Amino acid sequence: MPGSGETNGELTFPPEAPVPYEPAPIFGELRRSRPAAPVRLPTGDHAWLVTTYAGNRALLADPALSRAAAAAPGAPRARRIPLERDSLTTMDPPEHTRLRGLVMRAFTARRVERLRPGIEGLVAGLLDDMVAAGSPGDVVGGLARPLAIGVICELLGVPKEDRGDFQEWSQAYLSVAGHSPEAMAAAGERLKGFLAGLVEAKRREPAGDLLSDLARAREDERLSESELVTLGVTLLVAGYETAANLISGAVLALLRHPAQLDLLRADPALIPSAVEELLRYTPLAVSGGTIRVAVADVVIEGTLVKAGEAVLPATTSANRDPAVFTEPDELDITRAPNPHLAFGHGPHHCLGAQLARLELGVALQGLFGRLPALRLAGSVEDLVWASGKMIRGPEALPVSW
Repeated sequence: MPGSGETNGELTFPPEAPVPYEPAPIFGELRRSRPAAPVRLPTGDHAWLVTTYAGNRALLADPALSRAAAAAPGAPRARRIPLERDSLTTMDPPEHTRLRGLVMRAFTARRVERLRPGIEGLVAGLLDDMVAAGSPGDVVGGLARPLAIGVICELLGVPKEDRGDFQEWSQAYLSVAGHSPEAMAAAGERLKGFLAGLVEAKRREPAGDLLSDLARAREDERLSESELVTLGVTLLVAGYETAANLISGAVLALLRHPAQLDLLRADPALIPSAVEELLRYTPLAVSGGTIRVAVADVVIEGTLVKAGEAVLPATTSANRDPAVFTEPDELDITRAPNPHLAFGHGPHHCLGAQLARLELGVALQGLFGRLPALRLAGSVEDLVWASGKMIRGPEALPVSW
């Protein structure tokens, strides 16, 4: 989790510049002494930051802390544009329950596992290109981003010729700085327009992808046009930005911990537990979680949150809570059990969790299997970190082999 500044007893969030994947001292202090802390968001709005594992599990499952209320007009928010009100991620039950039930069929373990051969082939092809281009290479541009966009676009049925535009739009749409609110809103509208056209095409000529399945659903299970378009935008953006930065961040973490990497190289059977540990250890969202707004007074670990106030979960801090994890700031790919909150908890537990696990596992196995001598090309201090977005990660990850 990025470090934070402090002014007048209030944490300023996010920090001015990203830092490498190391524990932030401020969160160690918060875990011990102040589970819920007042923070000022980039918009100037205020929220309560919850940093403990128990506090995060409680708030993520508490119906008094609403995602729908966080998308209401005038609600406190972290981004400079309002949240989408008809998105799966900003609904409460029963609307959320209905929509999630329709979509989750596409993300069953069996259906996701059927994607493995295609993902393995995509990883192999990307590594062929990296090797052919010669050392040094870039994990972000050569593997993480093209893999992530390739997988989610294949799942949804996005044509290859449209993926470059999508990448540009999604980066602007997810920004918290560096783009005006007008530019961010325009990027969102372009994504919606693109998805609306794609959905209509799937209705006319369905294929074997997720959007085709949802567009052809029987009438009593059919999503509205708005729901389907917004869902497509949500899955495209989440599946691309989150997966790409997870892969690059995980590779960086392993390269910075050579003893752990040696363990993995010696025993590829450790891939599943390594994936879980890297999910716990590698922070992605600059906020640590998605904001909620209280619809009734609620107490979170001794702090009274009044109706209308915002709560910000810090799952990245919860995943380093010493009350749950032994030596929480150490990377240990043999850690068991590992009840991390990387995919959240409660009704909004990440639908794509199994797909993210599969992508990361295949990427790690392919990369370190093909390039066993892989190492950083340069120092960690020289890495340039993406800033101004909700998802954090290096802009490039130069490696040699």
